[in-house]
Order: sequence, then structure tokens, then C-alpha cells
Amino acid sequence: MAAPDELTTFERDHEVETDDAAPAIRKIIHVDMDAFYASVEQRDNPELRGKPVAVGGSAARGVVAAASYEARAFGVRSALPSVTAKRRCPDLVFVKPRFDVYRLVSAQIHQIFAEHTDLIEPLSLDEAYLDVTENKQGIAFATEIATIIRARIKDVTGLNASAGISYCKFLAKMASDLNKPNGQAVITPKMGPAFVADLAVKKFHGVGPATAEKMQRLGIVTGADLRDKSLAFLRDNFGKSGSWYYRISRGIDERPVQPDRPRKSIGAEDTFAADIFDLEAAQAELIPLAEKVWRHAENKQISGRTVTLKVKYADFQQITRSRTVRQNVRNADEIAEIAGTLLAELFPTQKGIRLLGVTLSSLGECSDRGGNTQMSLL
Repeated sequence: MAAPDELTTFERDHEVETDDAAPAIRKIIHVDMDAFYASVEQRDNPELRGKPVAVGGSAARGVVAAASYEARAFGVRSALPSVTAKRRCPDLVFVKPRFDVYRLVSAQIHQIFAEHTDLIEPLSLDEAYLDVTENKQGIAFATEIATIIRARIKDVTGLNASAGISYCKFLAKMASDLNKPNGQAVITPKMGPAFVADLAVKKFHGVGPATAEKMQRLGIVTGADLRDKSLAFLRDNFGKSGSWYYRISRGIDERPVQPDRPRKSIGAEDTFAADIFDLEAAQAELIPLAEKVWRHAENKQISGRTVTLKVKYADFQQITRSRTVRQNVRNADEIAEIAGTLLAELFPTQKGIRLLGVTLSSLGECSDRGGNTQMSLL
């Protein structure tokens, strides 16, 4: 956590003069809403305030999409099976998600961001990076901007937000978790390398459980352990990601905030009330998923060449299979057909299927050339 005197140091470090050869030090804010979906539900329904709330399905195959802080105290978190969540917290209140409302609130929040900068990179409905190195209101201190933004969000939406301030995206993201909920923290350029060195690699943003486990087998437990490994070693063991780990272990992240970051994929998935063992029944479940994916693609006026099938079995083993075609798919039927072919390769199966997902990637703009792509007029 950042002490008050460190805030002054951060701003002073950001005001240093640099020559033309040296890259300017950025001022980046990562804003993350606190328990966003659950907080919206508690805001709109006073009876839920102060109670453990889970947004998601309460059925046997339901999954928690978001949890209030009262629920998190019992170990309830997103992606947790609803049955397990209820076991951990018998008084847990389940609420069905209202994504239309969440999107409206998210739009309000992004309007507040736009009062300060146009360099906004949304990560989801409830979080974004902001580059405020040069900002519309001419405020010198990034910490002051973060404070103003959080206060405006509270005033406009009634919701709490946390923020992280740093010189790069990776550390701004890490800083936003330090004083949650309803707080902010800063990691200065001088603090960056030491902060990363002390941090457990399993807490690094972007390092998942499987990668963290592999790192631990290689003797890499902290950022300092990661920094001690050579670039060649990291590339040999982690491929292209090795270069990224080499840089962030030294507190280096030169990625700019990208306001027009292209979407990489469009996906949909469904968890079933009962396990599926039959191929025909499983392929039938792909049809509404493909239609949902294509509907989103049409709305964005994009298509893609790669279809990925996601399968989660009853024992929670998860696998993916992908196929790339030469030209963009033209409709939902093509998506379903490709996914169905990938699915058929997995049969017969001794394990029931509890979840199926379909994703379209290798995206590009739709073009109606010679009737290759038919866009819905509805």
C-alpha cells in the first residue's frame, strides 16, 4: 500500500524533465469497480444491502458471476459453482444478472472517464485503463484525477470504485487491488522493481494457475525468482510469453493504453442441467450458441475465420478444439457446422458433458463481396 509521502514522490517522479531520446514517463490509472454486478443489485434493492449476494444461477449447475463483499467473506467468488457457494454461505442470496442495467451503468462510468482523457482502454464493463499523462482538465497529479473520478462515479451511480496509479499498465492493475474496496494506491517508478520482486508470481495479472504451478516447479515463486532467470531460460520454458515475464519482473511494461483495441474474439457458452452423453443432443446445444455468437458478430459488423469449441466434462476437465477456414464464416449455420465437426471427433465419450462453448476469432470486418456475407436486416 502506498503511504501519503509516496504520492508526492510519484508526482515528482512524473514531473522530471526528459530529453528527446528518453521515453516520457506515463501516468496511467486503472479503475476497477468494486463487486460491480452485486453492488448494482444492492443499490437497486435496499433489502439486499448488507447481505451476502451472488449474481448468477442458483440451480444445481449454476455458476456465480459476481459476489458481494459480504459473500466474499465466506469464500464465495466468481466462477464458483452455485452449489459450493451455497454450502460455504447458507444465507447466500442469489440474484439473476441484469446485463442491460450493467451496460447502462458502465456507459455512465465511461462518460466520467471521458471528462479527463480520450485514451481509455476498456477491459470489461467494470474496469478500464486511462492514460492521463496529458489530460483535458490540465490536472498535474494522476492521484488527484483518480480521486476525482472515484468521487464522480459515487455521485453519479452510487457505486464505489477503486483505482491504481502507476507508470505502466501492469503495475496500475496490481495497484488497484491494494486498497480495495473503495480505495486507491500508487506504485511509483522507484517502487516498481522492488514491488514486483516481493510479489508472488501467482498474483501476477496474466499468470494463471497452470503457469504459476509450472513456475513453482522451476523454482520461481516470487518476482525476484523470475528476475533471476535469463531471457533464454524464460523463452525456452514459456515461449513468446518468456519475453513478457522477463520485462515485467523488472517492472517494465511499455504497452500503451489503446482506446481502439480490436476485439479478439466473440463467444458464448452454456452449462447444462444434466450431463450430456449423446452426440446428437450435444450438437443440438451448439445451435443456439452459434446463433448468439453470430448475432453479436452481425451487430459489430465483423466475422471471423477461426471457430473454437470449448468442452467441460462432469469431472470439470476442460478442453478446446479449433479450426480455421480460408474465408470468414457467413452465418450461424457455418459456425454450428464447424463446431459440430470438432465435437464429433470427441465421441464416443465415457464422461458426461456439463458445458459447451463456441468462440469466433481471427476477426475482421464483414464485407458483402459477391454475396459471400449476408448481413441480417432485422
